[in-house]
Amino acid sequence: MNPNELQVLVGQQVALSEWIPITQERVDTFAEATGDRQFIHVDPERAAQTPFGGPIAHGFLTLSLLAGEFANAGGVVRLDGAKMVVNYGLNRVRFVAPVRVGSRLRNRGVLQTVEQGEGFLQLSILNTIEIEGQDKPAATAETIMRVYL
Repeated sequence: MNPNELQVLVGQQVALSEWIPITQERVDTFAEATGDRQFIHVDPERAAQTPFGGPIAHGFLTLSLLAGEFANAGGVVRLDGAKMVVNYGLNRVRFVAPVRVGSRLRNRGVLQTVEQGEGFLQLSILNTIEIEGQDKPAATAETIMRVYL
């Protein structure tokens, strides 16, 4: 996509990723990396006794997919001539529904704002992380990206 085309896309969907599976192995690896080994994530037998009915992914695991898996699977806007894209931060993050192990997620990105900086564009994108087959999303998050041209 050409950077000059961005302003007309404000309010429109600019990215939709492929579905990403949430496996127990992925959850366990995230637990090891972060030290968050709460039983609702890593102990399927105990988690089965909770209202979730089984293990769920960490909210921050779900959010972290924005930086890697969703981006690699088409879940971010791609601009022609971009030299570098930097995650500038997040606004308003909400974990709306639990993500059960065995489910699949995808990201839908809607462009909110485009601001011109010195040598870069700053984009605000409202991301909705959807759970396959469910009405409620797993999470919503507004990401701020700087695209250096």
